[in-house]
Amino acid sequence: MSIRHTRNRVLDPLERFSEIVFGLIMVLSFTCAISITEVGREDVHAMFVGAIGCNFAWGIIDAAFYLIGCLTEQGHNAVLLRDVQQSVDPVKARQTIAEALQPSDMYRIHTHLKQQSAPPSHPRLTAENWRGAVGVFLLVFLSTLPVVLPFMFLHDARLALHISNGIAIALLFGSGHMLAHYAGLSRIPTGLAMVAIGAALVALTIAFGG
Repeated sequence: MSIRHTRNRVLDPLERFSEIVFGLIMVLSFTCAISITEVGREDVHAMFVGAIGCNFAWGIIDAAFYLIGCLTEQGHNAVLLRDVQQSVDPVKARQTIAEALQPSDMYRIHTHLKQQSAPPSHPRLTAENWRGAVGVFLLVFLSTLPVVLPFMFLHDARLALHISNGIAIALLFGSGHMLAHYAGLSRIPTGLAMVAIGAALVALTIAFGG
């Protein structure tokens, strides 16, 4: 059972980090797979369209699964809350809570849950859930744009690739830096580690034909 505290941000830093890195790895699997020595403008255009289209589609898919996760979590929490509220056996109620949370003070939690309003009969998506889904889509999709824009505006494919890779490295480092700030880690080493991990994942994706 997951009890989320009220927060101002729809997506927490770890969720934002995951979506940004996912989008970057997806687009890098396109840009790093092209051969600059053989590529023509038509190939660059096809890569651009493919990368944008792929991340657009995966942004929608990821947002859809985010909403499914929200509904599943709400339904699961509602079942647990309903079981506790309707239970006439304190021992059974404590067992239900223990299986979900394993808290140190079962009686306090049981009393608190009994005082809550009854959960809805069916889980429903809230405005916050929809905002979160939109946020997921935008993070996946928009993380594509800085990496592929050099191919759109520069005719020199080699220069465009170098600039694109530089932008991708900066974004991966920034993502690692953001994660380090959230987790209380060393920011520069974490940023550099994220660049290395991202490069390894891109290489693995390309090697398996991704």
